[in-house]
Formats: sequence, structure tokens, C-alpha cells
Amino acid sequence: MRFLKRFFARIRNLVVGPSGDRRLREEVEEHLALQTEENLRSGMAPAEARRHAVLKFGATETVREQYHAEQGMPWIETVLQDLRHALRLIARSPGFAAIVILTMALGIGATTAIFSVVDATLLHPLPYPHPEQLVRIEDDLPGIGARDVGVSIPEWHDLERSGIFQYVSLIGGGSVNLTGSSQPERILFLAVTPNYMAMLGAKPQLGRSFDPNDKTPGFTLDVLISDGLWKRAFASNPHILGRNLRLDNDLYRVIGVMHAGFRDPGRTPEQRSTELWAASNFSADPAPPPMRGTRLGPDINARLSPGLSVAAAQSRLDALVAALQRQYPANYPAQLRWTVRLIPLQESVVGGVRQSLSLLLGAVGLVLLIGCVNVANLLLARASARGREIAIRQALGAARTRLVRQLLTENLLLCLLGGLGGLGILFAARGMLLHLIPESLPHINEISLNWSVLIFAAAVTLAAGVIFGLAPAWQASRLDVNHALRQEGRGSKGSMVRTRTRGALVATEFALSLVLSIAAGLLLRSFWRLYQVQLGFNPRHVMSVQTWLPIPNDPRTDIYGTATQEATLLRAVLSRVQKLPGVEESAVGDLAALPLGHGRSDLNPRPFIREGRDTPATQAPLIDVSIVSPDYFHILGLSLLRGRNFSDQDLETTPPVAIVNEAMARAWWPGEDPVGMRFNLNPAKPSWITVIGVVANARTESIAEPGISQIYLSVFQRKAKDLAIFLRGQLDPAAICADVREQVQAVDPQLPVFAAQTLDDVLSASLAGRRFSLELVAAFAVTALLLAGLGVYGVISFLVNERSLEIGIRLALGATRGEILRMVLGQGIRLALAGAATGLAASLVVSRLMSGVLYGVRPADPLTFVAVTAVLTVIALAACYLPAWRATRVDPLVALRYE
Repeated sequence: MRFLKRFFARIRNLVVGPSGDRRLREEVEEHLALQTEENLRSGMAPAEARRHAVLKFGATETVREQYHAEQGMPWIETVLQDLRHALRLIARSPGFAAIVILTMALGIGATTAIFSVVDATLLHPLPYPHPEQLVRIEDDLPGIGARDVGVSIPEWHDLERSGIFQYVSLIGGGSVNLTGSSQPERILFLAVTPNYMAMLGAKPQLGRSFDPNDKTPGFTLDVLISDGLWKRAFASNPHILGRNLRLDNDLYRVIGVMHAGFRDPGRTPEQRSTELWAASNFSADPAPPPMRGTRLGPDINARLSPGLSVAAAQSRLDALVAALQRQYPANYPAQLRWTVRLIPLQESVVGGVRQSLSLLLGAVGLVLLIGCVNVANLLLARASARGREIAIRQALGAARTRLVRQLLTENLLLCLLGGLGGLGILFAARGMLLHLIPESLPHINEISLNWSVLIFAAAVTLAAGVIFGLAPAWQASRLDVNHALRQEGRGSKGSMVRTRTRGALVATEFALSLVLSIAAGLLLRSFWRLYQVQLGFNPRHVMSVQTWLPIPNDPRTDIYGTATQEATLLRAVLSRVQKLPGVEESAVGDLAALPLGHGRSDLNPRPFIREGRDTPATQAPLIDVSIVSPDYFHILGLSLLRGRNFSDQDLETTPPVAIVNEAMARAWWPGEDPVGMRFNLNPAKPSWITVIGVVANARTESIAEPGISQIYLSVFQRKAKDLAIFLRGQLDPAAICADVREQVQAVDPQLPVFAAQTLDDVLSASLAGRRFSLELVAAFAVTALLLAGLGVYGVISFLVNERSLEIGIRLALGATRGEILRMVLGQGIRLALAGAATGLAASLVVSRLMSGVLYGVRPADPLTFVAVTAVLTVIALAACYLPAWRATRVDPLVALRYE
């Protein structure tokens, strides 16, 4: 006994220190006495009972550190002490720490990856001075359902004189032939008004920019080139300024080189990689005469006057539009309801992808939230296992806030390590992410791990650690000390509170997983419906190769200025490419004839007058016009339903003819046979075109939008500068471009040949944006399902362990193993049903927000909702079964003896 007293004195001094206060020593003595008494009741000898009580009072070093911290240790030393203690605990439980860190790493890494895309695309302001002043101007004709119909030159001058804008700039163009080097090249260019760069506030790195006050009616013959073109085509020649370039057979002079980081704020990937800018006032050749009724295709951007908001500018613009309608009633009839809208240029650039990216960010946020809920469950389980240690701390006088701070420090450290792991995953997977992102995404080249992305990752890590670490820490600090010290925690009030909390967390996790899975299910069904759409044409074994004919500024110098001159070239080219190995058929058409090569947004209203019908020219419908050769329909598998095809006798000198699709026939000649009917597309030059045939509808403009009216004209009657050569057969995609280039340049060495692609690839590219959203959301949904299953499994396992004594008693009193199985499974089902009810309600809201990205599927699609709920319920049952089966294996004698 004397030995025990000395041993106890050492333990006491270690715990409270040699100068510990009397109250603390009394509490230690009291709790040691209670433990000794409990050991004596269990049948231990007195000496053994006392020794067991002292040993049971484990973790003495931790308690001593806690006590001294409470005696006024400086806060920095307290924080360092908490960190040291947290690191020791992580080292003692590497498995637990690894699960928490990996869960947080995956969630934070995925969230930060998507945020980096959102940051570059949606959040970064345009890289120009005062980007909030930049706007896009769109003219609409809502009376005929037409949007963004373009502007006339007189309207442009009206806007410039309005006082609303500092600069108003027209932007047109697309691509141009660059010749004079070893190989003709097609480069992307923009024709802009001379004030364009001043409007953006952009300056070149070499030379000068355009003169904003230059009033040359047509092209000024001055050009700016990109840094990329300067380096690629001219080897960064410092003497590039003043050099002449031959563009579409016209000579232009290089006056400046833009900075490497300059990106044009175009709405398409082509505009964003522009390599050359040419200045023009669009009032002379090759532009049409500057008449108020002649709307040009170019976009129109502007910079607002200083101090003028977009809303105030829109109000003044509405007044200007009303005044012009009164002044020129013939040009703006009331039935058109002409309006002009201002759109912030940032919104114009990114508006098309905002909904998809917001959906992805929300989806990955749900994955992170589900991961955090899982971590919170793990922390609660660990707090249960450490209940006795925490109870001893409280018994020795530790304040609750001190305990919460210590536990929160541990949780924050785990989340911090998870955040660092997430950044590591992001660095490693960055290449794969960029590979998945479709090229049509704005600012794709600006996606990077910049400071804003890193700050976001740190904020998410800190928020996750505090929000989901504080609750377990606070719950652990609310222990009933007497229960915790007298019992092992089974069935205690504190553990029941934690059990209910864990159950609520799992139900929440289940609900979030259901929301994400239903979103993925809707996207999958939508994508499948779109993929199963009958295209109306056959893309298999068809390739297209592009070539462009020059458009010189002076039409008199154009060697392909008439359809007859073009026809000579095209017949020679088709004759040559037809002889290439593997080529079975060949045809030619303009780019509008390239299936899915451009979207419906590229369509513009055009005058359409039916002979003998009251169809005013002002009621310009949206009609797609393509120029093709006779073999085009057979190559693409477009069925001729009535009438005849084009023939070699349909020439520029013969009456013009056209073929229309079914949608066009139904819209404009309902109940009639359109074959033989005549229409006019140019009121200024009456030239009646006769319909000679009707072909089946084909979704060549957009897979998602059927029923677009289409007119096909003969390439031998109507000239086309932007050409696509179509080839069907067993072709080698790697070699076909060089083969076709050789044949085309044998006819005209100045023509570039480029962009060889299969129509299957074109079809796939048209679905790239939807596929990107589907793949990521589906991956997030699978992750959510796994996390939900693990969450259900963890909470049911915890409940089984908590109720081991109860289960042993039930079995001892005669309960069957089947009844025990049903009891445990019932707990899991109740959690799943609670989560499903909440998840279904939330999914109805989320699915309606997704309606803009769905095709052929209702937002509240019952099949998707029922199927996904059933799958998640099955996963929950599977996750419950193993702990339920383990519960049926409890030996009543062992359970009762242990308790």
C-alpha cells in the first residue's frame, strides 16, 4: 500500500504539478476514488483496484499540458502546443488521418479546378482599361422574331453622333488568304473601323495603331498583326513595320504588332485567336452601298461616355431609336418593332457558357459538401472514441472553450493538409482538365492557378475546417463527465446526441447525393436523346477540306468575280480530287453547307418574297441559304422527295433555280407543292428563283433545333468564296489535306487548303460542350454516391457498436437474428427515406434551373427521379447490410460480460 501511495503521488504531481491547487487535487482524488470503488464492485482486490484506477487515468501528460495552459500560458505558446498535440494525434491514427485528408483533398481539388475555369471565364474582367464601359450593341426585330440583325452604316453614324458613346466600332471579317510566302495560308482576321483599338484602349508593342479619325470609305490598307503571326510567319523580324503583305490579292502595309497577351473580345474561338486586323469604314468596295435599309453582318461594340452607366445609356438609346422611327417610318415600320439593346461586353463574351459553368460549380460544390459531411461524421466518431480523455480534461477543470479550441485546431490541421493535397491533385491533373475543356469555351488560354484561385482554395479549406470541425468539437465538449468516467460511453446521453447528429448528417449527405445524381441523370438522358436524334444526313466516311477564294477590295480585279469564272475552277478541282485514292464521290459547297459547322446564332433575317403573294420585304424571316454542287445531296444522303436535283446545265446564264427542304415548303407553301413556285431574295434586284425540288429535313444547322427553313442554290449559278470540298470514301485523314492541296494548287497555286476533318469529328465537336458538362457532373455524381454509401455504412456501424449491449440482451431474451437484421436495416432505411424526401424536393428546384441545358427531357422527368432514387436506396441498403449482418453475429454472453 505504501508503494501505491507513492506511485499515486507521482501521478498526481505529474497531472497537476507540485504546486497544483487544492480544488484540482480534490477532484482528481474524487474521480480516482470513484474508479477504485467501481473496480472493487467488479471483484478486484483493493490493491489491484487502486492500481487499475491510476492506470485508467491514462493520458496524464496531455492533462498536465492542459492544466498548465489554463494557468495563463501565452496564446502563441498555446497555439503551438495545440499544433504539436494535433500532430501527435495524427501520427497515432494514420489511417483515420489519411481518410480525412484524402476526402478533403478530392473535394477541395475538384472544387478549385472548376473554380479556376469559372474564374478565367466568368469572373475576370476583360483585360482592357475600364472594361465596365465596354458594351455590345444588338439590333432586334421582335416583330418577326429576329435578334441581332446587324446595323446599317447610317445607323452607325447616328450612334456615333448620339453623345452616348466615346467610340462605336464595327467588327466584321473572318479569314483572309495570305500569299507571297512559300505556301498560301488562310489566317483569321477582323475588318474593323479605325477607332477599334482606341475603343478597346489597346496599344501595339511595336509601331502604332489605327488613326481613329481616318475617314477612308473602304479599307485603309493599314494592318496590325498579332504577336503569334509575327513570330510564326516573320521570325520576330524587328523590321516588320512598313512591310507589305498580300491579302486576298491586295497589298496592305504592317503598321504595328500587338502584344503577346492581347486577346480580341470575340464571341467565337476564331475571333479570340485573330492574327490580323484591317481598318475599314465599310462604306466602299467590297462593302455594299451605305444605305439605311442595308444592314451589315458585322458586330458592333462601343465604349460608353465617362460617367454613364449601362442603364442610363440604354434609356438614352431608347429615346434615340424612337426619334429615328419617327424620322424614317419607311425604314422602321411599326410591325417590326425595331429595338436596340446594350449588353455589357463581358456578358456578351461569356453569356453562352454561364449556365453550364454555374451548373458544374454547383455540382462540384455539392461533392465538396458531401465530403465535408463525411469528414464531420468521422470526427464525431473519433470524438466518441476520445470521450474518456475529454471527460478527464473537463474533470480537471479545463474550460469548454479551451477544449473546443484544441479539437478545432486538430480538425483545421486535417483540413489544411487536405487542402494542400487538393492543390497537389490539381497541379497533377491540370493537363487532363484542359484536355477535357471544349475549345469553344471563352478565355480557355487564360485558365491558370493564379492568386485568386489559390485564395479561393484557402478560403474553402478554412471554411470547411471551421464549419464542419466546429460542430464535432462543440459536441465532444458537451460530455456528461460522470457518465463518461463511470461508463465506456455505450448508451450514454452524450453518445446518443452524437448518434442523432450523425444520423442527421447522413440524411443530409443522402439528400445532396440525390440532387447531384438526379442532375447527372437528367443530363445523361438529355445527351442520349440528342445523340439518338435522326440527323437527316449520313456523316459516315465523309470528309471536308476547306479552301477560300480571294475577295479583293476592287471587284474589277477579282478573277473569280462571277459564278461562271468560279465554275471553271470548281469543275477542274472536282475532276482532280475525284481521282484521289479512296475517293468515291466528291462535291463542293460554301461553309453554310458544312453540316453543324456553324450554329443557328449565325443565321440572319433575309428578305424573302413569294411571287404573287402578299409578303412584304420587311418581314424578313430566318432562312439558311447554302450554295452547293449537284452531288452534295447524294454524298450527305439527303433524300430528294419531289422534283429534280441540280444539273450541269444550271448555269449562271440560265434561269436561277433552288431546292428547299420540307420545313421551308410547309412554312411558305402550306398545303401546296412548292415545285415550280418562285421567290426573290433581293428586292433591290428582282431576280425570281424557281423551286425545282424538295429534300428531306436535315439538322445541318443545329442538332437541338429541328425545322429550320433551308434553301439550296447551285454553286454553278451563285458564286461562293468560302468553300468546302466534300469527299466520301475510305480516306486517310492524315494524308487527305496534303493530297487535296496538291490538286487544288495544280489549278491555282495561290489558293490555301486547310481544315481537313471528318463529319463524324464535326458532329462530335458540336456536342463537346454538352459532353463536358455531362462527363464532369456524372463523375461528381458517382463520387457522391460512393461518399453517401460510406456515410450510411459508417453511421450504421457506429449505431451497431453503440447498441451491442442492447442487441446482446435482445438475443439473450430470444430475439431471432432476422429480427435483429430488420431492426438495423430499418435504421438505415429511415435515414435514406429522410434524405430522399429532402433531396427530391431540392431536386425539383435544381432541375428547373437546369432547363436551359436539357434537350427532349422535362426538368421534372419522373423516370429519372424514380430511377435515381431507387438506385440510391439500393446503395443505402447495401451499405447497411454488412453492419446489420455483423449485428446478428453478436454473442450475447460476450456482449453482457464485456458490459
